[in-house]
This record gives sequence, structure tokens and C-alpha cells, in this order.
Amino acid sequence: QVQLVESGGGSAEAGASLRLSCVPSGRPLFTSAMGWFRQAPGQEREIVAAVTWDGGHIYYADFAKGRFTISRDNNNNRLYLQLNNLKPEDTATYYCAAEQRQYRTVAPIYVDAYEYWGQGTQVTVSS
Repeated sequence: QVQLVESGGGSAEAGASLRLSCVPSGRPLFTSAMGWFRQAPGQEREIVAAVTWDGGHIYYADFAKGRFTISRDNNNNRLYLQLNNLKPEDTATYYCAAEQRQYRTVAPIYVDAYEYWGQGTQVTVSS
């Protein structure tokens, strides 16, 4: 059984930065693609960024390009999302996700591709 635990969310003013972390437990996920999604109230869950097991392919949603950075530390079995220049529209619950498939060479960007999910961490940005 794989569990993902996110941390690092909180309240911030527009223009500030936050760093989200995701720690898997149950089995190492260094051979699986992982991603960050977010969901605002009343909206569907959307991809923020995703990365293959080896970092060889990284995907960013358009709103994340130039402001957010996804990274992974396979030695320590952790996934990160650096959020810079936050905007009020970034307010959402952010979820870490991992897929069961191994050694994928293109990071998946759809919710259905991921089997494992964290409980989410709230990010609230005020203007």
C-alpha cells in the first residue's frame, strides 16, 4: 500500500513563494512518474506539473511555466514543487500523485494515469 503525504502549504501574499513536499511511504517510487495537481473549490482537478522517474521529461501547465518548478530527489524518495510569484488564482488544494507503471519516458498529465494520491495541502494566496 502506497501513501503520499504532502506538506508545505499555507497562506501567502501575492508575489511570495512556497515549497511543497511529498513523501511516499509503503514502497519507493523512484521508478514511477510523479506529478502535482491542484483543485480549487467548484473546479476540476488539474495538472500543475509532472516528472518522469529519472527527470528526463518534465511537463508544466501553461500557468505554471516560469513560476513553478517540480523536482524529485530519488535518493531520499521525495517530490517537491517550488511555487514562486504566487497569485490569488493559485489558491487551491495541491495534490501529489504517483503512477503504478514504472520507467515511463513521458510524464503523464491526466488524473486517470495516476493510481496513488495524497490528501492534499492547502495553498491560499491573498492579494
